[in-house]
Amino acid sequence: MSPPRLLVFRVLLLLSAVCLCWTEDWAFENAPGIAMEYKIHVDAGKEDCYWQYVHPKATIYVNMQVLKGGDGMAGMAVRNPKGEIVHPYTWKKSAEYEEVSQTGGYYSVCIDNQFSRFAGKLINLYMTTFRYDLWERYTQELEQMEVSVNNFTHSIKTVDQRIHDMLLHQSQSRAKEARDFQLLISNNNYVQYWSVAQCIAIIGAGAFQVFYLRKLFDTKVTTKSGGRA
Repeated sequence: MSPPRLLVFRVLLLLSAVCLCWTEDWAFENAPGIAMEYKIHVDAGKEDCYWQYVHPKATIYVNMQVLKGGDGMAGMAVRNPKGEIVHPYTWKKSAEYEEVSQTGGYYSVCIDNQFSRFAGKLINLYMTTFRYDLWERYTQELEQMEVSVNNFTHSIKTVDQRIHDMLLHQSQSRAKEARDFQLLISNNNYVQYWSVAQCIAIIGAGAFQVFYLRKLFDTKVTTKSGGRA
């Protein structure tokens, strides 16, 4: 098969795999990869927990970044399905955790703001799970059609891994951009409030000086009879 025809053949197979993902019998829980991103608000002195199911032999990745609030730091803890803490709390601006789950189950991700007694925090939480065992199903289906798909499956896995890496980088970039934007808004409000306060102080000081100077030059002229002219 010539290289151009081989390229077209691979593209068609890739489109077939994508179309298979969108069929009605394709369940959400059977997806090879799931990525979710949340922006959550954690009140001062509070803790919020979230749970995510991970299939056996699948990889879970969690990333937390503080966007706004207080000292800009929070804690993140991850517990495995057995309830064991696999990522302890650390008071940081951002934290991440990645693990290949051998048994699968529900992982718990908790965002802690208990060290901050007065300021709430705006948190960007990114969670993803991905698995490669489902690609074997595609291989078996295509092999029944007498099509050699070894190279195709390897290429699909490589593409999926690179797409996953790009999603991680994009999520981190968006979180950093949102945090910088919130910092920019806070600095802008700070400058505006102080500018207005200084303008009011200057106007008040000027008005006081004018009033005081007028009082200095305010003379009383009296007549011989003792009355004021």
